[in-house]
Amino acid sequence: MLILLPPSEGKAATGDGPPVDLGTLTLPEVAQAREEVTAHLEELCRGPQEPAREVLGISAAQGEALRRNRNLSDAPTLRAADLYTGVLYDRMALPDLLDSAAAERTAASVLIFSGLWGVVAPGDRVPPYRLSMGVKLPGIGPLGAYWRAQLSDLLDKRAEGELVVDCRSSTYAAAWRPGGETARRTVAVRVLRETGTGDTANRTVVSHMAKAVRGSVAHSLLAEGVNVQTPAEFAEALGDLGYPVELGEPARRNHPWTLDVIERG
Repeated sequence: MLILLPPSEGKAATGDGPPVDLGTLTLPEVAQAREEVTAHLEELCRGPQEPAREVLGISAAQGEALRRNRNLSDAPTLRAADLYTGVLYDRMALPDLLDSAAAERTAASVLIFSGLWGVVAPGDRVPPYRLSMGVKLPGIGPLGAYWRAQLSDLLDKRAEGELVVDCRSSTYAAAWRPGGETARRTVAVRVLRETGTGDTANRTVVSHMAKAVRGSVAHSLLAEGVNVQTPAEFAEALGDLGYPVELGEPARRNHPWTLDVIERG
């Protein structure tokens, strides 16, 4: 099983490890691409602040992010599992999983997408940074398209024979879209809030709460050692773990399945 995650805007302030070694990160084949993105981001953030903030979509009050981005190559690092601190990661508790019997399973199953690194594993050591996949980075262009060109073949191969559980937002899904046989083994996790009952029940897609639910789902899969091969088995396993779910077939050929987790009330 592969579990695909977005990063979080919330991150630890600093690390205490040696500078990042791009060749040791997962998928070392894209080390040069990572180096290029890093160089262009550092160059942007060493220049005038206002244009840099506009490109990165940050406010004047977030100037610390620019400072960090100026010297990424030499900055102290920490595990990706400890770096991301948003609500999804609070619920997922990656550090706890890596310190438990689920450590090997977690390290092998989780891929975190990143505007700066493309994709990292929980144990990869990287510095704090600020760069969304939705940014159009000078010298690189739209990062979603850039990383899609770098990652698609590698991730298609990595996903062979695996069930793919996609917990990414649309911004990060742009970096890799499973197709063909892989799409038929891919399940995009969505969260719906249901209000009312019976004929008056109404369902709406939620966003912020969805991060928490996806984090809980990912934690449960890894902590409980769920081992399934098909979308139907995946839906059944989550139901057995107490999640109210509904599995939807692909809207079109070579598109992923959709699993709705229903939050009631």
